[in-house]
Amino acid sequence: MWLSIISFLGGPVIKGLIDAYNAKLKAGNVDNRIAADLAAGEIAAQTAEAQEQTKLKIAEIGHPWEPEKLAFYIVLVFFAKCVIWDTVLGLGSTPALKGDVSIWAGLVMSFYFGKRTFENVARIIKR
Repeated sequence: MWLSIISFLGGPVIKGLIDAYNAKLKAGNVDNRIAADLAAGEIAAQTAEAQEQTKLKIAEIGHPWEPEKLAFYIVLVFFAKCVIWDTVLGLGSTPALKGDVSIWAGLVMSFYFGKRTFENVARIIKR
């Protein structure tokens, strides 16, 4: 009963570990025990590899409070207000940005979208 509950909750990795352990217990001769140990080791290696891939994805994505993202959020709120509140709903008007503020807003947007593009191109070239 416990094995079925754990395999249901744990998914294929836990089920694979349980199957490998059951095979090890049922193994009668040395060859079967070696095969069961190898299967358990392979499943453990696959689990460790999946965890490392998850860590890599998290490291590549970053965090939502990085300075570049915070600057983007500010510009995004301004543009969203202009498009949704002013234009779509017609509930107000926002004066156009002027001077350095408009240049910085454009640079922030360009940097945010361009940075990821250049990172992807560099990663492809590196391969």
